[in-house]
Amino acid sequence: MNSLKLKIDLHVHTCYSCDAITTLRDVVVYSKKRGLNGIAITDHNTLDGALKLAQKKELIVIPGVEIDTLQGHIIALNTTTPIPPKLSPHETIQRIHEAGGIAVAPHLTAITKAGLRRQPISNFDAIEVINSMAFPFFFSNHLSRKLAIRYSLPQTAGSDSHLPQAIGRAYTIIDADPEVNDIIRAIKMGATIPIGKPISWTVRLQKVALSLKSPKEGG
Repeated sequence: MNSLKLKIDLHVHTCYSCDAITTLRDVVVYSKKRGLNGIAITDHNTLDGALKLAQKKELIVIPGVEIDTLQGHIIALNTTTPIPPKLSPHETIQRIHEAGGIAVAPHLTAITKAGLRRQPISNFDAIEVINSMAFPFFFSNHLSRKLAIRYSLPQTAGSDSHLPQAIGRAYTIIDADPEVNDIIRAIKMGATIPIGKPISWTVRLQKVALSLKSPKEGG
């Protein structure tokens, strides 16, 4: 296979997250509508939706999970092994690596998100530097990008979509073969270009309404 410039949204939630309404069919429909080659399903503390969609083979699906740690959220990409929440960030990252995945620090500097605070950033494999849900969008993503540059870590982007219409608002251009393991290798090597825009205020307000119904795990 030849290496391609793949367009992948690396942070997508489905109805398997307690604070999202996107069905697996919605993911496929909106991903194709946005011209994405693939997505990473990163539901809160569960792999169920990711593994189910990956079996359908309708687009590239990177199985992932957004894990609640004792000090914020961590995204695990390319793992099919459940990782328990409420561990320390250090132990969570260890378990992600033991499961064959990579650890991404999402929405580090967004004031409305459960990003990690005061943690050793260098332990991560990549930093999410564009998150469409982050607020304030330009300032928080600018700070995240500065951290990635400071620690020489690969940069990723994802929509953090909890509603179908937000899918693809941010995505990562990845220079890789259209196969999950090669995509993960390319991310680790930094063969990525993060691209994205903020979600609309209409979608943001809808997301706030969803989060109010499930404040414990929303993010």
